[in-house]
Amino acid sequence: MQESRLFKIMYHLLAKGQATAPELAEKFEVSVRTIYRDIDALSSAGIPVYTETGRNGGIYLMQDFVLDKAVLSKEEKDEILAALQSVNVARNTGSSDILQKLSAVFSFHSENWLEVDFSRWGNKEYDNEKFELLKSAVIYHKSVRIRYADTYETISERVIQPLKLCFKAKAWYLKAFCTHRQDYRIFKLNRILSLEVLDQVFSGRVFPDKEEGREEKYHQITLFFPKEMAYRVYDEFEEAQVKRQENGDLIVCAKMPEDAWLTGFLLSFGPQVEVLEPVYLKETLAEQARLIYEKNRMS
Repeated sequence: MQESRLFKIMYHLLAKGQATAPELAEKFEVSVRTIYRDIDALSSAGIPVYTETGRNGGIYLMQDFVLDKAVLSKEEKDEILAALQSVNVARNTGSSDILQKLSAVFSFHSENWLEVDFSRWGNKEYDNEKFELLKSAVIYHKSVRIRYADTYETISERVIQPLKLCFKAKAWYLKAFCTHRQDYRIFKLNRILSLEVLDQVFSGRVFPDKEEGREEKYHQITLFFPKEMAYRVYDEFEEAQVKRQENGDLIVCAKMPEDAWLTGFLLSFGPQVEVLEPVYLKETLAEQARLIYEKNRMS
């Protein structure tokens, strides 16, 4: 417990520049005497912390103190900077500035070895702006008015309370409370056609861990793929869901939502997928393929 408090005291001084013993005692819920013992412990550990008495006195860190000389190993610094670099998902998310500041604090340069960009091709500017607006709305608990295209082929306008941004299965999603439905919903960012951050501030909510009412919509689907599609199969499914046959062909068993998304997903494999179960899904897929053929065949 003391070790954790020592780190917190040091980071508080790094952020604020100085503090008084009573202030730290109140913040960490210990006595002033304990704070002075902590300061002695930090000093003994090589942290350049000192106190000044008098009216404007307090507890200070030396202005040229560099964090890595006393606390973090090179491996730990690498891990911190690599973690920040790996979530630098958009140019405007702010992590680049954080990387620069931490590199300065750590007194070494982090190689720019990784770039992650989740914006769509040719749509970088708007996707990043949308991400930034929603991130700000989540942090500051601001309601947002959106126009959204759902899987039922309708475009609706609604006011939501954004709670968390989530990246899953190659796409960004927003977990939110929908004031229209008076329930929790998940929105795919690419389907948010426009948004406006409102002045309305909402109280904190916690998105349910389990998506109530959604699990029963997931059914066991069994699919067959020829061995030539192995690269795509392992892109889309977990290895535990895939059974490789002796000749290399693949059978996939997975629980999936039976909706318009599933039909489109299966059609994206073209003629290289066969639905084994359920039988009615075979008929649905065949009918959609027939409609595609009718609309696109040469007359």
